[in-house]
Parts: sequence; structure tokens; C-alpha cells
Amino acid sequence: MQQTNTVKNQGNTMLSWDEYNTDDALDALTSKSKMPPPPPPAEKTESSAGAQPASAAAQPERVQETAPAAYTETQPAMPAAEPTAVAPMESIGEEEIADESLQARAEKALEQLDVTAGLEELDMGAARIQVDDKRIINCRADVNQLVPFKYDWAWQKYLDGCANHWMPQEVNMTADISLWKNPEGLTEDERRIVMRSLGYFSTADSLVANNLVLAAYRHITNPECRQYLLRQSFEEAIHTHAYQYCVESLGMDEGEVFNMYRELPSIAKKAAWSLKHTAALSDPTFKTGTPETDQELLRNLIGFYAVTEGVFFYCGFTQILSMGRRNKMTGVAEQFQYILRDESMHLNFGIDLINQIKLENPHLWSEQFQQEVAQMIVEGTQLEIEYARDSMPRGVLGMNAGMMEQYLHFIANRRLNQLGLKEQFPGAQNPFPWMSEIMDLRKEKNFFETRVIEYQTGGALSWE
Repeated sequence: MQQTNTVKNQGNTMLSWDEYNTDDALDALTSKSKMPPPPPPAEKTESSAGAQPASAAAQPERVQETAPAAYTETQPAMPAAEPTAVAPMESIGEEEIADESLQARAEKALEQLDVTAGLEELDMGAARIQVDDKRIINCRADVNQLVPFKYDWAWQKYLDGCANHWMPQEVNMTADISLWKNPEGLTEDERRIVMRSLGYFSTADSLVANNLVLAAYRHITNPECRQYLLRQSFEEAIHTHAYQYCVESLGMDEGEVFNMYRELPSIAKKAAWSLKHTAALSDPTFKTGTPETDQELLRNLIGFYAVTEGVFFYCGFTQILSMGRRNKMTGVAEQFQYILRDESMHLNFGIDLINQIKLENPHLWSEQFQQEVAQMIVEGTQLEIEYARDSMPRGVLGMNAGMMEQYLHFIANRRLNQLGLKEQFPGAQNPFPWMSEIMDLRKEKNFFETRVIEYQTGGALSWE
């Protein structure tokens, strides 16, 4: 309901609050306050008590807004307001500062402000950005201007990531807690898999996030790609949150789980391999722009996207999701399903990013560098096979280390193929075709049917 209260000034002009809030009204009030006051009315006598004062006939009729009936019925009568003096316009905003020395220092600092550096950074007066000005690395175009888009695939992946947002607390862990605390709920081999998986992943996603934020981001000079990198960094934080949520819910020793990457060799080796590819880029003095440094950036992206997220994650994903298929640890498995969905998108973005850099800088993709990249993927595959043997010394959940080795050879071939390199494990097949079914988002329920989910983008994502 619009407020219709009125304000009376010294000049007896009644204004509504809406009128009072305008500069014109303030001017009017100020000018009225400078007018001489009207002559006092003549005193009433018994003979003239019922007569109207002579001056009243000469006064123009004054129209006053009245409050709606609903308002006047519920509000008590208000006493007449005392005339209020209106401050002159020039006094508005001239409040005295509490610390005059602080004001003096601030003014002096502003007088000495050198805007040259800022103007150079902004490149004042430069022409508007054109699509052809954009490049993934070593671009001189303004990275603060998101549009016009050049790499629509990057923007689409950002939108898809936002549309598939989730939070760990949405997942019910009641059944998992009951099963975990039941001494006969899981076998020792199954418990080993859960502990190993949470032990590796609880810090692995933090390593990926650190690489994005502290190393890779500042060297990617395209704004739509940076937009997705920011989304990915947030998703990595959600994943770390999910592992913490699982550990806390199950009552595990948090120190044991989160420090496992520094205690168990099969996990420590994978973490050390990933960190090796962050060292150069995290150096504050590192800059791209030469074939050597550009290749170092490419080496980092391949190490984290194609190997860490593209190989190192797949043994643990397969083991936990296999438990979910058997109606065991379904809350943990559901979260791993969402994480797998996110990581698959990270992988696809990374592959597109790497291939675009190759396309724009073909001199970087030398024969020697291709051999190095192929070796990186084979190294990562071997480390993941070692982890599979450590986490699964015996057959469990319908799989064993030999089947996992075959699956990892299949995954390695996929990564090599996506980068345009020759497969290194001819004839490797996927022994776990159900993994593709779990990845399929075109359904209204999640794979383990613990809750109904409506995906905003349906089947818009492409996994491989």
C-alpha cells in the first residue's frame, strides 16, 4: 500500500512523502521557508465566534491527501506535527569526519595517485574486441570481455555444469551408516575399497583445484574458457566436501583418511605424479610465450585432464559404483555418480582445450612432444593398475585386478585417441559396460534410486 502520510513545513505547505523525496519539493520547501510568516489571525469574540475570518475567504482552498479508510480506521489519531525546519541544500552531505587526519591522508593519497598503470592495463580507447582476436593462450585481447564468444563449446560446458549443480547434503546416508557400523554388513575387502577410495579422492580433488587456481587459470587467456575453469574449481570444492561428508557420516578417522595420500605408497605415487606437473606453472615468474613454456603449459593440462582426471579416477569410480549396483553403500555410490558426471565433463572440456591449443599452435605438437605425451598416459595407466592391485588384492564385487587392468588399458586407448595419438593397447575391451549405463543422464531417477532428480539439461551432456 502506498504511504500517504504528509509532512508540514514552516510555510504550511503539505506534501506527501513521495513529493517530499524529490529535489523539486526540497527547493519548494526551502523557498517557502524564506517567505515572511502570515499575519496572526484576529482574536475571536462572542459576536464573531460563528463567523468566518475575513482572511479565510481570500485564502485559496487547500487540497490535502487523505489516508485510505483502512489506514485511518486502524491508526490512532496523531497530534499535529510541529513545524520542522528544512536544512538548506548546501548542507546536505557535509557531515564532519570523525578523524580529520584520516581525511587529510586520504586526500593526499588521491592527489598522488598515478593512473598511468591502470590506463595502460585497460588500454583506454582501444577498438572493440573481435572474435578473431581471441586465442586460448598468449592472447593480447582484453580477457575481461566475455563476449563475443569464439569457443561456444566452452560456454556450453559452463552452462551444463551450472544446470547440473548438486550438494552432498542432499544425499541420504542413513542406510550407509547402518551398513558400515554393522560388523557383518561389509566384507573386509569391501571396507578396504571404501577406505582406499575416500583416502585417495579426499585430497585428489584438492590437488586438481589448486592446479586450476594457482597454476593453469592465469595462463589461459580466453574469457569463456576461464568462465568454465571457475565453475570447475567450484565443483572440485563440492567433491572434497562430499568426501568429508561421507567420512563424517560413517564416523571414520578423518586424520587417517585425509592423510592417506602421504602414507600409502599406491596413493602417494599418484599424488606425487600429479604434483610434479604443477611445480613449474605455480612459480610466480613462469610466463608463456615461448615454445618451451607453452609446451610446459600443455604438459600440465594433459597431466591433469587426460591423466589425473582421465585415468587416476577410474578404478575408484568403478569399485564404488559396483558396490552401489549391489545395493551396498548407496549414499556414497550416489555421490560418486554425481562426481563421475562432473569429472567426465571436466575431462571433455580439458580435451577440447588441449586440442584447440594444438590447433592454434601446431609447432608445439612436435613428434618428440607427442612421444612424451603418450608416455605420460602410459605412466598414469601403470600407476592406476598398481593402485587397483593394492585396493583389490582379491576378487570382489564381481571384478578383480586383472579385469581392472584390462579396463584401464581400454581407458588409456580412449585418452590417446582423443588427443590424436596412436593407441598403445591394441584390442583392449571394456569389461564393465554397465559403467556407460551409469554415466547416462537421460533418466529421471539416479542409478541407485535413492531420490528423484530432475536434471535441467536432460541428456545434453556428451561423456566421451
